[in-house]
Amino acid sequence: MSTGLSHSNHREYLQAMGIDVWEQRQDRVVPVQIEVSTEPTAIQAEAPLDWASLQQAVTQCTQCELHQSRTQTVFGVGNPNADLLIIGEAPGADEDRQGEPFVGRAGQLLNEMLKAIQLSRNDVYIANILKCRPPDNRDPKPEEAALCSGFLKNQIELIQPKLIMALGRIAAHRLLDTNTSLAKLRGEFHNYTSTNTPLLVTYHPAYLLRSPAEKAKAWQDLLVARKFLSTKS
Repeated sequence: MSTGLSHSNHREYLQAMGIDVWEQRQDRVVPVQIEVSTEPTAIQAEAPLDWASLQQAVTQCTQCELHQSRTQTVFGVGNPNADLLIIGEAPGADEDRQGEPFVGRAGQLLNEMLKAIQLSRNDVYIANILKCRPPDNRDPKPEEAALCSGFLKNQIELIQPKLIMALGRIAAHRLLDTNTSLAKLRGEFHNYTSTNTPLLVTYHPAYLLRSPAEKAKAWQDLLVARKFLSTKS
């Protein structure tokens, strides 16, 4: 039944009766700023690809600008069931031409380093953080390494190495997600968390060519790797 009172009259009536008047508050809408990450993320399958499918995916990859300047991708080389996985930074000019990692002067030194601990390229697996050569052999950009990380993680999951050896600062930083200096990272075991794999850090062969005095330290790293692998065989 209607009271015959308008809203304003009704309010005045209640006030006159000494009754508190409660107004329904309109909730104030506050704009919420949503931060959208612009960091690139690697395209990863729900389950690891098999070896052939992974290699094809790398060959056809166009996720970053490096596909525009490459001659070919550099997937990796060696024994896909190796106990030791060696990971460098990125392909250089020789690697880009031949499609195989570590085939230039640095690769020749790496071969000698492996030979010193009774191993060859056929006994280990060798890969890089990037599958394509950066122009002018510049350092990999963080976004390039991020986009390529899924491929490397897939390789590690398939190989299931007993030990990873990171060659150089950039490989160590990407694999361990750290900015700690290489000098401090050397000499102890770390952990590649994605697969819980032990990881050692040593100098990149290209650096050793420029700084031969550091070869003695790299030799010590190799001895640590050899001793570790001998206990796991």
